[in-house]
Amino acid sequence: MFEKLEELKARFEEINEKLADNSVISDIASYRELIRERSSLEKIVETFDHYCELKRQLSEAKELLESENEREMIGFLKSEIDMLEEEISKTSDELKELLIPRDEYEGRNAVVEIRAGTGGDEAALFAADLYRMYTRYAEKRNWKVELLSSSPSELGGFKEIIFSLSGTQAYPRMKNESGVHRVQRVPVTESGGRIHTSTATVAVLPEAEEVDVEIDPADIKIDVFRSTGPGGQSVNTTDSAVRITYKPTGMVVTCQDEKSQLQNREKAMRILRTRLLENARLERKRQEDQERRMQVGTGERSEKVRTYNFPQSRVTDHRIGLTLHKLQDIMEGELDEIIDALLAHERAKAIEQVG
Repeated sequence: MFEKLEELKARFEEINEKLADNSVISDIASYRELIRERSSLEKIVETFDHYCELKRQLSEAKELLESENEREMIGFLKSEIDMLEEEISKTSDELKELLIPRDEYEGRNAVVEIRAGTGGDEAALFAADLYRMYTRYAEKRNWKVELLSSSPSELGGFKEIIFSLSGTQAYPRMKNESGVHRVQRVPVTESGGRIHTSTATVAVLPEAEEVDVEIDPADIKIDVFRSTGPGGQSVNTTDSAVRITYKPTGMVVTCQDEKSQLQNREKAMRILRTRLLENARLERKRQEDQERRMQVGTGERSEKVRTYNFPQSRVTDHRIGLTLHKLQDIMEGELDEIIDALLAHERAKAIEQVG
């Protein structure tokens, strides 16, 4: 950790020297980038300097204690040493927190995609339950919920539903919901009262902005058609539904919930940009993990992350071994206890890697 801190301090001093150079000041773009980098390092360097000063004071106090004979002074120095050691420990913890890499999408809104997995109609109903759970949670956090795309099932569930959550800390608090969610309960379609297991997949993506992803109009194909409901019946008399195909990868996005073709097109483009941004982020992470020879860890969408057991009113998050016997509250959007525990676990792992 301290080798890294020395490097950051050296970089901070290098930036200060560059900012004093008139040729750099005249280059507005470079100047702004240096100011931004300096700002990100300032708190770390200040805290590190304070840590080094505390260590110096501790060393001096211990030297004085070794040569001191007066009982009163010895007591004072021991008290001073205890105080300094406590402050050094606290400052060390603060440095570890400061060195945790910040998520570049920390301030973003979230796009949530829920898809029915194994379990047929019951999986689609569970997908609808998850959607309701997240919208209830959004209400408690004063987030705005906007439906982007949906594919309803015949029994009132969703084969797929995509929506955005806009508000303070929307993406950071929701990002750990990604993964396979499993439900164990008696389906409404089950006459024998047997418990079934079904799944739904949740993907939480940072919403892309137009500047994040540049899409060449020549790379997309746009088709329009009439909106359809459950079972394929037509629910609109105009060609308002929009299907966008991204030619380089074959990625397809369909939106048909709005009556306006323009609105459906705008929403489809939002989803496309967000998925392309996520693909780029995952590819970058894959390369970084490969370079570090690290296996991709918890959080991948293919992993089973949580089980909702209705007969026992139990919810278990498998990543952190957290079990809560308050399923009904959780399905009503009381998610903070789980989300806070996941964030604390994530932070603890990050601190462990730093120090």
